[in-house]
Amino acid sequence: MNNLIQFGEIVEGYDIPVLNEREIRASAGILFLATYTSLMFILFDGNFLLVKYVISIFLLDLLIRVLINPRFSPILIIGRFMVRNQVPEYVGAQQKKFAWSIGIVLSATMFYLFVFVNAYSLITGITCLICLIFLFFEAAFGICLGCLVYPIFYKHKVQHCPGEVCDRRNRQAIQKVSLAQIIVLVLFIGTVFLATGLLRERFSKPPHNMFKPSPTAKSR
Repeated sequence: MNNLIQFGEIVEGYDIPVLNEREIRASAGILFLATYTSLMFILFDGNFLLVKYVISIFLLDLLIRVLINPRFSPILIIGRFMVRNQVPEYVGAQQKKFAWSIGIVLSATMFYLFVFVNAYSLITGITCLICLIFLFFEAAFGICLGCLVYPIFYKHKVQHCPGEVCDRRNRQAIQKVSLAQIIVLVLFIGTVFLATGLLRERFSKPPHNMFKPSPTAKSR
């Protein structure tokens, strides 16, 4: 029973329960894709069916992670399967539990409003956006936004953060952003904005079927 209901794994060399960050990021990517797709159905078709299913799965999965055991989370199992050939990256379990508890509050709010009340509002829109931001930062950058506020509520030292960001140490040379890189970035952004204005008319033309004559060719 103790092995069934627990949070985090005991791994040799770590004095606290840990989780595999790689499978967490994979599961965040899966949930991000599902949530984003369901929102696209709402924006372009006014169809709320998919988002109700996604939110229900989202909430159930988080409840299993936090209240039972992350090992039995269906989405984490899929994530584990996808990254099973990669070397694990261990992170402290406790801060993840706090972050996922925030996820439960957000998803439970959306579940109640979308499924029980069957209504949408600015509240559901903002809540969905926050969830997307949390999932995107986790999947794309390995940054757990919920973990960042964990030290505010718990004063003990945070251990084994993703990428060891909780360890205060100097960045290595390969991590530092030089002045030349900043200049390149600024020039790139400026070029994009300039090109947006100059190429707007050309880019606005709808594409034609490559294997059929274009409307311009027909008119000639």
